This record gives sequence, C-alpha cells and structure tokens, in this order.
Amino acid sequence: MTFPVTVHSSNGQFEAALVGAPEVRAIASTREEALAALESAIARRLDQGELVALEVRRRGLAGLFGKYRDDPSLREICEAAYQERDADVQE
Repeated sequence: MTFPVTVHSSNGQFEAALVGAPEVRAIASTREEALAALESAIARRLDQGELVALEVRRRGLAGLFGKYRDDPSLREICEAAYQERDADVQE
C-alpha cells in the first residue's frame, strides 16, 4: 500500500506525518529513520482496524450527473422533446 506523507526537518531532526492524519507521525534524526518509524506506526494502526475506501456520493445536481445515462426511457423522452421543439420551430 502507498500512503501520502509529509517529511520536513526541524531543529536538526526529521518529522514524517501521514497526510490527513497528522497525529500519526514519527520524529527521528534522519529522514530514512523518520520514514521507517512512520511506516511502523501506520502498520500498528492497520493492525488495530481495517483500511477501507469510502466513496461519498455527490449531493444536489452533481449527484444526478450520469445517473440515468443507461435508462432507455430517457432517450425516448429526449426524442419526444426534440420532436416537439422542432414542430414549434416550424410553425
């Protein structure tokens, strides 16, 4: 698995932190040691629970985009609307 982390130096040490969960972090004298310690901290967290991907559905109009793209009645409704529009234009 790959996780985004930030690494920065401060007061002669390196701090590595998990993006989105700043409480999961490690401080060490070298960048490599900080990353290794952070990897261990993440592994411990994963051992305590389950890693899942959660998709949050869009709300409002954005939630409707593509919702009915495979609905055959939508094509019929569109064609009827186009025919009505074209009839109004010709009159």
